[in-house]
Order: sequence, then structure tokens, then C-alpha cells
Amino acid sequence: MPSLPVVLPLIAAAVLLAARPLARYRRVLDLVAAGTSAAVAVLLGILIFRTDHASTYWFAGFRPAHGIAVGIAFTVGPLNAGLACVGAILMTAAMVFSWRYFTGVGTYFHVLMLTFLAGLCGFCLTGDVFDLFVWFELMGVSAYALTAYRPEERGPIQGALNFAITNSVGAYLSLTGIALIYGRTGALNMAQIGAWVSRHPPSGLVVIAFVLVIAGLLVKSAIVPFHFWLADAHAVAPTPLCVLFSGVMVELGLYGIARMYWSVFGPGLGHRAAIGRVFLVLGVLTAVVGALYCFRERHVKRLLAFSTISHAGVFLAGFALLSPLGLAGAALYVAGHAFVKAALFLGAGIVLHRLRSVNETWLHGRGRKLPVTGALFTAAALGLADLPPFGTFLGKGWIDDAAGSPAVTIILLACTIVAAGSVLRVAGGVFYGLGDPPREDERMAAEANEETGETDSARQRTPLTMSVPLALLVAAGLATGIAAMVPRAGDALLSAAAQFQAQPQARPADVTVSSVVTGLVSAAGAVGVGLAGLYWRRIPVLRGRYEPGARGTGLADRFQSGVINDYITWVIAGLACLGGVLAAIIRLRGLAPGSRRPWHASDISCRRRSTTRRP
Repeated sequence: MPSLPVVLPLIAAAVLLAARPLARYRRVLDLVAAGTSAAVAVLLGILIFRTDHASTYWFAGFRPAHGIAVGIAFTVGPLNAGLACVGAILMTAAMVFSWRYFTGVGTYFHVLMLTFLAGLCGFCLTGDVFDLFVWFELMGVSAYALTAYRPEERGPIQGALNFAITNSVGAYLSLTGIALIYGRTGALNMAQIGAWVSRHPPSGLVVIAFVLVIAGLLVKSAIVPFHFWLADAHAVAPTPLCVLFSGVMVELGLYGIARMYWSVFGPGLGHRAAIGRVFLVLGVLTAVVGALYCFRERHVKRLLAFSTISHAGVFLAGFALLSPLGLAGAALYVAGHAFVKAALFLGAGIVLHRLRSVNETWLHGRGRKLPVTGALFTAAALGLADLPPFGTFLGKGWIDDAAGSPAVTIILLACTIVAAGSVLRVAGGVFYGLGDPPREDERMAAEANEETGETDSARQRTPLTMSVPLALLVAAGLATGIAAMVPRAGDALLSAAAQFQAQPQARPADVTVSSVVTGLVSAAGAVGVGLAGLYWRRIPVLRGRYEPGARGTGLADRFQSGVINDYITWVIAGLACLGGVLAAIIRLRGLAPGSRRPWHASDISCRRRSTTRRP
């Protein structure tokens, strides 16, 4: 069963590609793709309930001999199977949504979506560092092609190129790190590498490999300063693909960081507290930058993309606490966020279908004809603001409890308020006509008006295949939080996080009064920010000052320039800073526990120190 979530979509993609003459039977393609995605989600759900602890499946029966792993393994645990299941559910919703959304797509759209799903599942379940790279690249290549699904237009081509080049650079960084660690250890299996690293001093080559692998995954996670590609890709990608970008692709990069740290490098590097603080700073910085960019946007899809960047920072902060409660909170937050953010993108897709625009300024008040979409969009925005009992509320509460730092709690709370408030501003202005018509910045208007629709017919109504997935995703966001509040479910999630980190479960997962109060304050604050954005010119303190979407943000524009050269420069600068900080921590703070001597520059070589040999 562990192999089926990858095998099924690959077989379905191959069959559809081989049967290209059937492309004129569009409903057959839709049924096969949606049915395969739903079957994968069911299989992964069964694996979650059947797996109390991590279990390993060896392909073709090639099991390790004498401590040496030659075969390829899938390691199935509650957390990684759960993440893959969330991705499969979002894929199913995206395929159902596109049933009547796209009228001019052929076989390749369904094939690429299925290969994306296969890469997603393989990345979550693999126990091999090289296959981690392979599966993510399969997913990435599918995403690059889908982003440029309208090659006759300039925007999709530019966004897809930025996306592909930036993420390919990140992939090469990770691949180089994998090659270095293979040259030192002679192994590619995560458990075998982790055992080798824990028995040897943290040499310079191991540190460099760690930095390169993590930097590549930070690019794919859209963590500052590696985040620039995300908004450009979201602005031009088709709506069903945006559901996957924000709902699961960014989160997969963060999962890869957690997996590589706990399974491979963490036990040998030591200095957990210092390394955790580095990731915590990156997470907080990402949350702040994403929230500020989100507030200034008028392009609805870009606004939602910057909200994803901000929440990715919160996810990274939860992992950076390096505790089971922090990781369990991040996992729950990821699930809750995935459902409500996917619902928000589907709502934006319905607006684009009916009104032919994602320009918040032009759309002001024009969404009144979409009352159901407006109500569901508003509910999803409140879920993004951590309103109880959405899953985001409880996940964020566990992260705050694990942090135990008022400063971290306040900063992340403020970022959530600003990001979710910006989304509520869109809901209030577009669907209810609240506030004054916003002023239109020429550049932002030009960006937003480039996208005039992804559908060609039936614009007078919203098909059920569009509205039903939106409603179900909002319900799923609610159900995630309600289910996690059941004591046994919360304890099971915390136990899974402790097993993932190989740590004891220190405390139960409770719904505390402080988490409820924080969630209510967050939702109320987001509503306040949304109203302030709508009535900006009527507030005496704010009158005459900077207005959301207005000019006067040249510095921010220069950072998010859309020029790929600038983005690669930031990747290199971020890599240098991250590598310098981590190397200083491991080199200057002394030896890791059990190490024999510090590492030196002479250690940076690929000669093997292990007696293990890989055929």
C-alpha cells in the first residue's frame, strides 16, 4: 500500500498520455484525474490510521544488509502521510473545480497535475535523500509547465521563468549538498546517513552539505530572502495550481527541512538551541515581510501569495522551537491553513470567472452579485485570522505555548492580524462594497488588469463544480480544528511529532484559555485592520498618509522587482549569510556532544572516512 499513492497517479498519467485521441472527451479526462486524486487521498487516509509509528517499505524487497542500505525505501509515519493526504485532497478539489473552469485544456493539463501529485506523495514518503530531490523536481517541472499554461501571453511566461530558474538554482544547491554528504558517508538512505553523522565529528564538509541542502529547501519554501518567486508565480498561474502552490508546495519545502534536520543532520551537529534560533529569526522575518507586502497589494492573487509567505514564516517558527509541541502546532497549522487558503484561491477564481478581474480597486462593490462566494470567502478569511475553532487557531496556540516567549507571540500575532486583515479588506470591499472606493495605483492596476479571465463561456453563473469545492474546503478547515480539540486526537498528533523528532512527549496537547483568547484577539484585530484599510481616508490619524496600494513604496518595489537577476543575487546573499552563521555556530561554539575535535578547512574533501561501501 505505501507505494500506491505514487504508482496510481503515474499510471493514470501514462494512460492519459497514451490515449491522447480521447482528449476530445473532456469529461473522461476529468473523471480519471479527479478519481485518481480521490483514490490517493483515501489510500493515504488509511495509511494514517493504520500507522501508529513510522514503518518502512522497501521496494523490490531490497532490505539493508549489515547496516548498509542499497534499496529504495518509503518511510510512512502519521505526519508525512498526513501532509501527503492534505495535498491529495487539495488536488481533488482543484480537479473538480477545473471541471467547468477550463474549457480549452487538453490532455497535458491532466497529465501534469497527476505527475505533480505523484511527486508530492513521493517527496513526503521517501526515506532516501537523492529521491527527496528527484520527487521534488518531478513536482517542480510539472508546476513550471502548468504556470505557463498560456504561453501566448507575456505574464505567464515571465512568471514561469522566474519560478523555474529560481527553484532550479535551489535544486542545484540541494543536489550539491546531497553529493557532498554521499561522498563523505557513502550512503543515501536518511537513517544510514544520520547514524554515520552522529558517530563522527561535524566536519566542514558535513556543515557545508547541511547548509546547501537547507538553503535549497528554503528557496522552495519561499522563506525570506529566498521568497521572491512565489508572488510572481501566483499572479499568473491558473487558479487550480495556486491552490496547490499555497496549500501544499511551500509546506513541502518546510517539511523537507524538518526531515533533513531530524533524520540526517541534527543529531550530529549539536547546538540545537543556537540552530533553532537561526531558523526562528528566519521565520519571524518571513512572517513580518510577507504581512507587510500583503497589506500593500491590490492584486488579489498576489495578496494571497504574500499571505502564504507570511504564514510560511509562522510554520518555520513552529519547527524552529525544536520541540514536539511546536512541531505538532506547525503540522496542525499547515493543515488548517491549507484548506482555508485553498478556499480563498477558489473564491478568487470564481471572481475571475464571473467578473474577469482580480484588481481589488476595480472590483470594489462589484462582487455583490456573488453572495454565496462572498460569505464563504469571508469565512475562509476569518479562518486565516485564527478564529476558533478553525485548525489555524489551535495550531497557532500550540506554537505560542511551545515558544513560551511573549515577544515571539506578539510578533506572530501582529503578522497574522495584518495578513488576515488584508484579506478581510478584500472581502469587505469586493463582496459588500464597504468603505470608500480605493485609489488606484497605475502600476498595480496594470499588473492586475493583465489577467482578464481563465474561462471563455458560462460567465453568467457559478457552476456547482466551482462552489461546492469552495464550501467543502471551508468546512474542512473547521473540521480540522474541531477534530484536533478531541483529547485523543490532539495527543496522537503530539505523539506523532515526538516520534518524528525522536524525543519524549513532554506535555499533553490542550486547548488553553490563552490560546482561545489569542485566537479571538487575532480575529478581532484582523477585522479592525480590514475596516481600517477600507475606511483609511476617514480615520483622522491615517488621513493623508500612506494608503494600501498607493504610491510611495519604491523601496519595496525595488526588492520585489520581477527581475530574475535580482532574485538570484538574493539567493546567493542569503546562502552566504546562512552558511556563515551556521558555520560560526558549529565552529566557534565548540564541539557537538560526542565529537572528538573541531572541524578545520582541511576537512573539506570528499575522501571517505567510513568503511561502508555502496555498490
